[in-house]
Amino acid sequence: MSLTTESSTNFWLTRPFSERSTQIFLGVLLAALALVTLLHVAVPPDNPLHVGAYTVNLFGKYLSYALLAVAVDLVWGYLGILSLGHGAFFAIGGYAMGMYLMRQIGDRGTYGHPVLPDFMVFLNWDSLPWFWHGFDMAWFAFAMVLLAPGLLALVFGFLAFRSRVTGVYLSIITQALTFALMLAFFRNEMGFGGNNGLTDFREIVGFDLRSDATRLGLFLATGVALALGFILCRAIVTSKLGRVSVATRDAEARTRFLGYRVERFQLFVFVVSAMLAGLAGALYVPQVGIINPSEFSPIFSIEIVLWVALGGRATLYGAVIGAILVNYAKTIFTGVMPDAWLFALGAMFVLVTVFLPKGVAGLFGYLKRRKREDQTTDPDHQQTSKEASA
Repeated sequence: MSLTTESSTNFWLTRPFSERSTQIFLGVLLAALALVTLLHVAVPPDNPLHVGAYTVNLFGKYLSYALLAVAVDLVWGYLGILSLGHGAFFAIGGYAMGMYLMRQIGDRGTYGHPVLPDFMVFLNWDSLPWFWHGFDMAWFAFAMVLLAPGLLALVFGFLAFRSRVTGVYLSIITQALTFALMLAFFRNEMGFGGNNGLTDFREIVGFDLRSDATRLGLFLATGVALALGFILCRAIVTSKLGRVSVATRDAEARTRFLGYRVERFQLFVFVVSAMLAGLAGALYVPQVGIINPSEFSPIFSIEIVLWVALGGRATLYGAVIGAILVNYAKTIFTGVMPDAWLFALGAMFVLVTVFLPKGVAGLFGYLKRRKREDQTTDPDHQQTSKEASA
């Protein structure tokens, strides 16, 4: 590799670190991780400031949802593809992790079978299906967390983008994809636990999932994954690939006329987004303790889009804000008024659409512009600028 190429590659990968928005995001995320860890470990349990294991688990769940929202914002905000099926990639990554966790149970299950999971013994299965082989090894399972959703996105995206399916038609077939997978995974003969899914996990890479230390470790791992996923997405959108993606979003026909193979750019970004969604699902499963076909539900995929819309599309950090705010509100409402949650979600979406059309992140941009305008109209600021220029 030449020095020019190496320098260009390094610049492309490190470019997000020079952005103020990325620095602020990473700083806030790091501070939040450190604060939760400190309040969980150093503060006594009888202290009101103590963060319990349940809350740590809940925060980890929020962070996995935030990573999923970043993946959706990458394709919707910068590529213009409104995917209503990203819940499928999230669930596939979750099932890959769940299969590994089930294999770790061994003979400690209800039926004591050393190889077959309990649900297979209950259904009188004689042997392990071929697609379960290898999931007793951590490296294989972790690889499948990325490869399985990535391969599905590659095949689906190749057929869709090659056929130039765009707009609402693409959104409909992504929704049809996740609905078809949901129906398939509900069937017991598929070998994924049917309606009950996969649960009763015991350990991950030798660590007890019921211990507070493991829960804290999963929370921190999810935070690190969110940071790395955010940096990767910022590196993509600030590169030439990102500029072509935005051009495709705004004027696909014109971009094709300029000579770009638009479908290749779309396919690459779509696959990266699917792999990030799969990673989010894999981090979600050991923290909630279950994965079932409901994660394939089209309603869940639509809810992910609402997170991004409420937080602010095409900002990435807005997707994180939207995912955390909405899911925190869901936790509160479902605990106080379970039947009112959907109405509250609808009200939030309407209010933000009317008063904050660019989402919560758009409010930050508005305040920044107002501050800049106030500085330019301030006589003292103008006098200082003239003296500096003189």
